[in-house]
Amino acid sequence: MANSQHTNKIDRPDLEDSTNVVEKHEKLLEISASQARENQISETGMEPVSLWVFLASAIVLLIGGGVLGAGGKLFSYNPHPEGYTRPDFASDADTGPTIGPIAEALAKRGKNIYAKCSGCHGSTGSGDGNQYPPLAGSEWVTGNTARLAQIILNGLSGPIDVAGKTYNGNMPAQAPLTAAELAAVMTYIRNEFNDVGDVVSVEQAAGAIRVYESRPQGAITVKELDADHDQMLEGEVVDPSTSVNFETLQPAAAE
Repeated sequence: MANSQHTNKIDRPDLEDSTNVVEKHEKLLEISASQARENQISETGMEPVSLWVFLASAIVLLIGGGVLGAGGKLFSYNPHPEGYTRPDFASDADTGPTIGPIAEALAKRGKNIYAKCSGCHGSTGSGDGNQYPPLAGSEWVTGNTARLAQIILNGLSGPIDVAGKTYNGNMPAQAPLTAAELAAVMTYIRNEFNDVGDVVSVEQAAGAIRVYESRPQGAITVKELDADHDQMLEGEVVDPSTSVNFETLQPAAAE
């Protein structure tokens, strides 16, 4: 009995009861196949570039160089016949000097200058009804131009009656202004807000600037305006329909 048990232990294979020989063999085969693929990929990546790739690239570069060397003529396109000239088209843009009435030329320039005054007197010249007087309907705007010019150039201090109401603020001086700028802004507020129908010429504005430069600097008062400047500006009166160059304000016929 003892001999029989000893013989059985020697004849049994040296494997555990749970070992599956078939599965072990399959795993070994999978590992071998994976290693073979990795070796193949590594060898393929290290292969030299094919000669055909170099030849194809050289042909593309030669063709591209030829096109550039021709100055792009290969793709040029001109749909217009020889001697074609593109016609001008109408535009409202201010692209340069324009010929027209001097009233329009001054008002156009004066509108741009008045933009810095609109913060107090309003875009329509109506003022604020409290601190800043209106320009629309104001006798100080529609009346004698010498007074208006000195208010603009010197500024105004103290009370002033406008359209039946007293305003007691201080207006800052708007000088320095060129004669063309003064003429433009005066023409604009007299006609845009009051429809006076005349123009203040550059010559008249130049005379007003000379008067301004001859008085002591400082804001002017209503008392001084009434005493010294209650009159129209001196100088030749210009017809509002006179045709001028919008840039130079010179008569168009003279140019």
